[in-house]
Amino acid sequence: MKSIVLVHGFWVTPRSWEHWVDHYQRAGYHVVAPSYPGFEVEVEALNADPSPIEDVTAPEIVEHLESVIRQLDEPPIIIGHSAGGAFTQVLLDHGFGAAGVALNSAPTEGVLVTPLSQIKSTLPVLKNPANRHKAVGLTPEQWRYAFTNTFTEEESLELYQRYHIPASGRILWGSVLANFIPGPQDIHVDYHNDKRAPLLFVSGSEDHIMPPSVQRSNAKHYKSDTVTEVREYEGMAHLLPAQKGWEQVADDVLAWAVEQAGW
Repeated sequence: MKSIVLVHGFWVTPRSWEHWVDHYQRAGYHVVAPSYPGFEVEVEALNADPSPIEDVTAPEIVEHLESVIRQLDEPPIIIGHSAGGAFTQVLLDHGFGAAGVALNSAPTEGVLVTPLSQIKSTLPVLKNPANRHKAVGLTPEQWRYAFTNTFTEEESLELYQRYHIPASGRILWGSVLANFIPGPQDIHVDYHNDKRAPLLFVSGSEDHIMPPSVQRSNAKHYKSDTVTEVREYEGMAHLLPAQKGWEQVADDVLAWAVEQAGW
C-alpha cells in the first residue's frame, strides 16, 4: 500500500490533519500523521504542560520524521503544513519522499520576504527575546488573525479550542536569526540539489502568517534541475486543512504528487 506522511506545523498537533487522514485512508492509502517528539499526547495535555514544546528542537523534529519515514516500505508522498512545509522541504533535500507538497509553508533558510501580516502574526512570540526559552500560545483573537481570518468567529473559536497549543519560541526565534548567522542552520536546504524529489508549494490567497509572497519567494530560491511548482487557492486562509473546500485542495495536491511520483 502506498503511503502518505502528513507533517503538522506550529501552534497545532497532528489532530489538525484529522479530516485529511480519513479522506486519504478512504482513498486506499496508508496515512501517517506523526507528532513532533514529545507531542504524542493530546492537545489538552500539551496546553496543561507545555514543557515538551519548550524542549524540542528543529533537528530533533527532522530526525524523528526521518525515523518514521524509514519504517515505511517505500518512499511516501510527504505533505506538510506551515512549519511542516519547511520540514517537508528539509526531508526532500535529505533524500526522503517520492514527492512533496508544502501547504502555506514556513520559509527555509535564506528566504527574506517578511510581509507586514506575517510580522503581526508572529509578534506574540518575536516581540520579546525572552520567549526564546518559552512555549508561547496565541489568544483566540491572535489565532483568528493568523490562522482563520476568513472563518466566522464561531468557527475560529471552535477550531482554536480543538487544535491550538503553544509554539516553540526557541525554533521560531532560531528561524529568524538563521539568516544573520554564518553557515547553514536548522532549516537549511540545498537549493541546487538536483536529486531532490518534486515539490509543490500551495498558497492560500488570504493567508496572513505565510502569505503567497513567501511561497513564491521560497520557490524561486530553488535552482535545481527538478520540478518545483507553485499553486494559489483563492479565499483560503492559513488553516487551509480545516477550511471549507479543503477536500478539493487535498485531491488536487494528491493527484499532482501521485503523477510526479510515478505511482
